[in-house]
Amino acid sequence: MSICCIRGAITVEENTRENILYNSKLLLNEIIKKNNININSINSVFFTATKDITKVYPAVAAREIGICEAGLMCVQEMFVEGSLEMCIRVLITANIDINQKDVKHVYMKNAKKLRPDLSDKKNICVAIDGPAGSGKSTIARIIAKELNFIYVDTGAMYRSVALYCINNNISTNDNKKIINILDNIDIKIDYINDIQNIFLNEENVTELIRNQIVADGASKVAAIKEVREKLVDIQRKIALNKDVIMDGRDIGTHVLPNAHVKIYLDASIDERTKRRCNELKENGIAFKEDEIKKEIVKRDNYDKNRKESPLKQAEDAIFIDTSSMKIEDVKNEIIKIIKRV
Repeated sequence: MSICCIRGAITVEENTRENILYNSKLLLNEIIKKNNININSINSVFFTATKDITKVYPAVAAREIGICEAGLMCVQEMFVEGSLEMCIRVLITANIDINQKDVKHVYMKNAKKLRPDLSDKKNICVAIDGPAGSGKSTIARIIAKELNFIYVDTGAMYRSVALYCINNNISTNDNKKIINILDNIDIKIDYINDIQNIFLNEENVTELIRNQIVADGASKVAAIKEVREKLVDIQRKIALNKDVIMDGRDIGTHVLPNAHVKIYLDASIDERTKRRCNELKENGIAFKEDEIKKEIVKRDNYDKNRKESPLKQAEDAIFIDTSSMKIEDVKNEIIKIIKRV
């Protein structure tokens, strides 16, 4: 037996007693499980929490899972500019039957291993662009989950603007009126159980924005310079301190021009039509295949020829034709590229 130190960190979704304790227990139990620790062999548990966590001491979670004999301490971290928010860190010392070099430290829910002032690690930004139906959103979500990146669905932001206009009887063709009401639109992204949720003026609209009417409106509002400026600013701030994978139509050319990896996905019109029809069929939505094909062609022409940040392949982007590829193959190909970086 030797005394080992095991580190861990986790982010919380809300500054509430319930959420703080839930995530603290999740972290402790994972550390105990991965290192095969007997609770009675734990000597001390030292917690730190970022300054935005105030509702309860995370150390309470240790007592609630049965760590009763170990010494406990909990302190609040000083704020370091650029550091991860809503984060709990822990250091456990325990008598375990392994060497220090073999312990398994645990970092959950996109928690960073080190503060930015202690680490030389640079955040990785991955940009995936392509037309509707090329598979970019599906692939981006899968890769983000596998690599523990933050997935940013930029299209959802433009859909949220379109939804606001529809709900307030504002035509998505009325550029002037949309520009005038932009200050009334507050869009935030939050990650609940590692899944992106989008909030429009504090309302969770993640499901409400997923229909064709909103999608058509999103394409129109996305062509407005002032709308793009507002949303691109949000998108860049998300990528500032996190490993992100972001998909859209101008990510590599405009939103993240310095992205470490740029991918441009495409597929034939017939294949993209087939995918869209399958999606509608799975959701029980009636459709006509020829009409779906016309909509995709129309959307392509609109996106490629719009004045503001048109859809195009960045000069340094890697082109992948997904027409005859399985999702698993596309995922593996892009992960290979990311890991080379």
